[in-house]
Amino acid sequence: MSFPATAHRQCLLAFFFAALALVLAPTSARAAANPNEVQTAWRLLDYIAVDYDGAVSDGRITSPSEYAEMTEFSASAAAKIAALPANPQRQELVDGVARLQRLIADKAPKQDVAQAGHGLAAALLAAYPVPLAPANAPSFARGKALYAQNCAACHGIAGDGHGPNAASLSTPPIAFTDRARAEQRSIFALYQVITQGIDGTAMPSWDSLPSQDRWALAFYAGHFAFTDQQVSEGKHLWASGPSLHKLVPDLKTLAGLRPATLAKTIGQDKADAVFAYLRRHPDAVVQQPSGSLDLVRTRLADSLAAYRAGQRKQAQDLALSAYLDGFEPIEPTLGARDATLMTRIESEMGQYRAAIGRDVSADDATRRVQILNGLFDDAEAALASNSGSELTTFVGAATILLREGLEALLIVVAMIAFLRKAERVEVLPYVHGGWISALTAGVATWAVATYAIGISGASRELTEGFGSIFAAVVLLSVGIWMHGKAQADQWQRYIRDKMTKALTGRSAWLLFGLAFIVVYREVFETILFYAALWTQGNGGAMLAGAGVAVAALAIIAWAMLRYSRDLPIAKFFNYSAWLMAVLTVVLAGKGVAALQEAGIINIAPLVAAPRVSLLGIFPTVQSLAAQAAMLIAIALGFSFNRRKATSQTSDATR
Repeated sequence: MSFPATAHRQCLLAFFFAALALVLAPTSARAAANPNEVQTAWRLLDYIAVDYDGAVSDGRITSPSEYAEMTEFSASAAAKIAALPANPQRQELVDGVARLQRLIADKAPKQDVAQAGHGLAAALLAAYPVPLAPANAPSFARGKALYAQNCAACHGIAGDGHGPNAASLSTPPIAFTDRARAEQRSIFALYQVITQGIDGTAMPSWDSLPSQDRWALAFYAGHFAFTDQQVSEGKHLWASGPSLHKLVPDLKTLAGLRPATLAKTIGQDKADAVFAYLRRHPDAVVQQPSGSLDLVRTRLADSLAAYRAGQRKQAQDLALSAYLDGFEPIEPTLGARDATLMTRIESEMGQYRAAIGRDVSADDATRRVQILNGLFDDAEAALASNSGSELTTFVGAATILLREGLEALLIVVAMIAFLRKAERVEVLPYVHGGWISALTAGVATWAVATYAIGISGASRELTEGFGSIFAAVVLLSVGIWMHGKAQADQWQRYIRDKMTKALTGRSAWLLFGLAFIVVYREVFETILFYAALWTQGNGGAMLAGAGVAVAALAIIAWAMLRYSRDLPIAKFFNYSAWLMAVLTVVLAGKGVAALQEAGIINIAPLVAAPRVSLLGIFPTVQSLAAQAAMLIAIALGFSFNRRKATSQTSDATR
């Protein structure tokens, strides 16, 4: 006997939908669960796990009221779990809460109750999922403002439970500064309490607040137990320990994880430090890579919110982070594609930091952020994948290496030429050792920036800034010295005094250090630019551009050495002195600008002043003042040399 084809298909369809109904039945049951009931049961279990040790110690009841509360809460949790929709895991949850009730009745050790309570709470959320994390990283500044407005009256402005209204409450407010309690409590637990309140106490439900505000409050309340020193330690651990990112990969994990749980992997001290940092900076776990316009926008938005809330220092720190951690890493790539746009964004971000430092109006600060967001839209278009042509990559790679390499080349070649003129070839290995060591360190930088922890924006700017200032100071003294030897008789006198002696070890190592600093400063900047370009693809074009730049620099170096060999000694020193003077002014401007970008030096913009990065000219009072100071020092030094030469010439003719 056989079925018609149509009947056969109908039977198959009926079987398929019946099977599908069976498979989806648990999912439907889970979806039908009331999230509030699940959250209430979870909160009760978490409360028992954290607070049981205040009711029982060493098998004895230490607080009858607390113990009665544990018994009541466990019974309430059992009733709520039993009332949840049918689910394959529900019976396990029912059995688990019954076991928890027996542990409480037997006055079991606190670690057993805590383990049972936390385990049951986790199983509950696995069986009946509810939202566990905020949609976006909460604003710490927003949380602070909400806490001062809604919570400080009872819990105290310092979170110690001693607010002005605390004494009048029958149930004392929780002290968020209690470290032991904080180590056992997750941000999600705080969020649940904020959302639902606590029955029988003065703690109301703040369900009327937007969810993101409740999360901001939870993160802020969760930070009190940890010190500023722990925040600093946690920031270092987070930056230098990529393995931590795997343990706390996202906001969901951060919100649901307890410090005590993380401590089982990395130790309690490190866990506390990491949570101290992340609860103040939840955006650190958001999957926004360093060098991200999304990160820039987020930090600037948080900065503006902090500024509006009157937290100027917090606003300045966030604005600085927006530049160093968000924009600075993508500067090279954007500069290769649209240098004018990159320069304008850099300038506007500096002006925004300067503006909030001057305590401008909130409307003025908002307008500046709006301008920047418009520029970021343009930058996103420029950085789009189809914008990165091979020609753009080639030109960018060649240009950056030529620009950065030329400064270092001029200084190193001048030192080599000087030593040859002075017939001090025994010191040449120190100079060569300096620039070769710098190149080697550059390769290590590439590895760190590409494959290890990365290089922070602050590190980049500090390296460039302090390196430039050091080189400028050394070159100032060298330039003035060379100018003093530009007269033939001065040089001959120097030869008679010094030719029979080798340069001291201190002087030789100074040349090594100068060669290393000036070359590594440029290599550091170039390597990070190339690391950014490499991730954009077109590696062949990048290498080709680098090759062309290296060839051009080699030709320039050969020409300089060849020409300096035949140059009269007086002219050589005169030209070298002016070269050192120019580079001194350039490096002074660049050094101060880099330290301004790192937040070490304040910014006082000069809107009408030009910006010529190649010459180290930046439109700020501080950078131009540094260059003016160098020009004055050079003028005084050169003037002194001329007077001294004139005086010696007059003495010789008498």
